[in-house]
Formats: sequence, C-alpha cells, structure tokens
Amino acid sequence: MQILISHNSKEPIYEQIVNQIKTGILANELPSGYALPSMRNMAKDLDVSVITTKRAYEELEKAGLIYSVVGKGSFVSEQNLEMIIDRKQKVIEEQLSQAIKNSKEIGLSLDEIQELITLLYEEMD
Repeated sequence: MQILISHNSKEPIYEQIVNQIKTGILANELPSGYALPSMRNMAKDLDVSVITTKRAYEELEKAGLIYSVVGKGSFVSEQNLEMIIDRKQKVIEEQLSQAIKNSKEIGLSLDEIQELITLLYEEMD
C-alpha cells in the first residue's frame, strides 16, 4: 500500500490518507481482512504526526471501511458488493458534481461537458 502525501494540497493530510485508503478499498486493492500499517508506522513512513494518522483511521472506522482490534491493529472491513457499488456511485456523483460546477464557472455548456465526458470515456477503452 502506497500513500502519497502532497504538502502543497489544500486537502488536509488526514483526508489525503483517508481518500487514498478508501480508493484502495473500493478498488479492492485492499481486500477485506487486509492489515493496515500501525498508526505509528504509517506516521513514520509518511513523516506526519501520529495524531494525523489516528484521525484518518478514526474517519475510516466511522465510515465502516476498517475496524481495529486492540493489540492487533486495524484491518479492512468485509465489504459487500452492493455497498461497494453504492459507495463508488456516491464518489462518482460527488466528482461529477464538482466537475459540472467547475465547468459552469468557465462557461462550458451541457453539450460541451457531455462531449468531453464521452471523449474521456472512449479514451479509456
């Protein structure tokens, strides 16, 4: 598991950690039962505070994506397919909403946005 932290990002570091682990879980790169690094080791590897990694793990636990066992560590929760699809759709909706908002700010029409999405979609095939 590789997490990249950008100190130039406006996104708080704990959210960067949360989002990258969440993406890994939703993409099934981190399968259920996968043992995450200890908060202390992750903090050391990323050169951030343990408080930051603790907050990230707490957010992931609240979302039901991981669970912790005292003395053993934190693990990826078992996800059911329906829940994963639902979460992915929610992420897509959020990203598309932001993209549409940004597009409107620069005056792109709905047709131009659809054309751009179609072009990008076809490039990925």
